[in-house]
Amino acid sequence: MSDSKKVAIIGTVGLPACYGGFETLTAFLVKHLHEQHELTVYCSGKTYPKAERRTHYEGAKLVYLPLQANGVQSILYDCLAILHAALFADVLLVLGVPGAIMLPFVQWFTKKKIIVSIDGIEWRRAKWNRAAKWFLRWSENIAVRYSHADISDNDAIQNYTARAYSTQSSVIEYGGDHALKQPITDAARAEYPFLSRPYAFKVCRIEPENNVHLVLEAFAELPSYPFVIIGNWKNSDYGRQLRAQYGDGAYPNLHLLDPIYEQTRLDLLRSNCAVYVHGHSAGGTNPSLVEAMSLGLPVLAFHVSFNKATTENKAVYFATKEELQQCILTTSITNWQALGQQMKSVADRRYNWATIARKYDYLIRKVSATAQRTVKGGLHSQLSQLPPADLVQHQLGQFAALKMFYEDEI
Repeated sequence: MSDSKKVAIIGTVGLPACYGGFETLTAFLVKHLHEQHELTVYCSGKTYPKAERRTHYEGAKLVYLPLQANGVQSILYDCLAILHAALFADVLLVLGVPGAIMLPFVQWFTKKKIIVSIDGIEWRRAKWNRAAKWFLRWSENIAVRYSHADISDNDAIQNYTARAYSTQSSVIEYGGDHALKQPITDAARAEYPFLSRPYAFKVCRIEPENNVHLVLEAFAELPSYPFVIIGNWKNSDYGRQLRAQYGDGAYPNLHLLDPIYEQTRLDLLRSNCAVYVHGHSAGGTNPSLVEAMSLGLPVLAFHVSFNKATTENKAVYFATKEELQQCILTTSITNWQALGQQMKSVADRRYNWATIARKYDYLIRKVSATAQRTVKGGLHSQLSQLPPADLVQHQLGQFAALKMFYEDEI
């Protein structure tokens, strides 16, 4: 195509996807956009052994770097990818902010266009120490200011970036329609006996901000309600402690399973639950949540603005162990089923990969069409910040009660 662009996707572990949300996003962007643009995806050579590496995936070129894509090495990993991409790409699509220190140099010394997805509010996550939080917040600032477009995956994140940096980001969520409902077979029941009765379900990284401890404590006190949770228990002291406390049959209704990366098997356990429990308290639009919504699962979510924005304030919410227990004890199966239909309606409208890919394609073409080389402009002060008396004096009193989209608390 004459308007095809060379696009480098930076900040993921790589393809084929085997890690998390950004990798899944990248896989579907490549699937939907490889005919529109020349795509290059950076991959971690530490994750993909040489014998298993591909040169291309779904038409996208794969470039391997000899570093980990996560943890402390992610800073150098992203920086190297940005430097390399600046040599050939028209557009750098940077997923995450660890390598943001390189973006001012790309802005100052090249004509390359930069799109950044800030990945929720990463610096708020409980797993980071004070120094890491400071660095991530500083990197977030640089990423937003030195990009031609920044992406929020959630309306609440858009509110946050507008308040923090006086700039309007583009909201592009994640897709979830790759998750498919799976039938329960006799073999599945034999392997997972809990499939024979209603159960609650959760899949997540085992991290404090996902409130795994709170959810486990709540269901441990509800012995007649089976609860299934899938996660990476061995990756942290937090996970190992919870596994020791609640696993190995200590509570017969609790089923703590190791990570499952096979989509069909994961969907078998997820799509047949009675309610999906989403305990995430940080981030933006979480992939596991939109996948659950796409499956038509009723959602019981932690009460934060990100989750409310994703579910359009139509889910059931909890903030404490007691509230979670009350929701489980007082909500009927019929009400859960009706809620599941609402969740699917929202997901079908907003969280499908074809729509998400079109939004990315539009943004790539939009930034490519501008001659702008410097940082983008900011939002102007809003009238509602002016004293009411001043507004009335200038016959603008009707603006006193207005609230702009970015004035909401997150």
